[in-house]
Amino acid sequence: MIQRLRKGEHGQALVEMALVLPLFFLLLFGVIEMGRVGYAYITVSNAARAGGRTATIGGTDADINNSVQYAATSLDSASLTIAITPTQSQRKSGQQVTVKVNYPVQLIIPIISNVIPNPVVVSSSIIMRLE
Repeated sequence: MIQRLRKGEHGQALVEMALVLPLFFLLLFGVIEMGRVGYAYITVSNAARAGGRTATIGGTDADINNSVQYAATSLDSASLTIAITPTQSQRKSGQQVTVKVNYPVQLIIPIISNVIPNPVVVSSSIIMRLE
């Protein structure tokens, strides 16, 4: 009797794996994509900080753009959007300057891009006082 019941359970592990494996891969690929987005956010944040520091020591708008792009060398510099306010001609000592950096992260896993809007735009801004 027991032998007869055991013979009917040969495909159980295969069915369980077929049910769990897609969820496991979805979770795995989601972690990978969020890791890419997190890396881009940290890089953009550091780049904005580098641009803000250049602005505080009297750098021109071109110097600020160069320092932001140099700090974000691992990202596509053509996709970086850099906004500096106030402009170079309007800056005075003791005034605050804002450097805002945006970067769109293209998701590469199709299933994840159906759930989350693609591209994910990461942005960071920093406000520093001019010396």
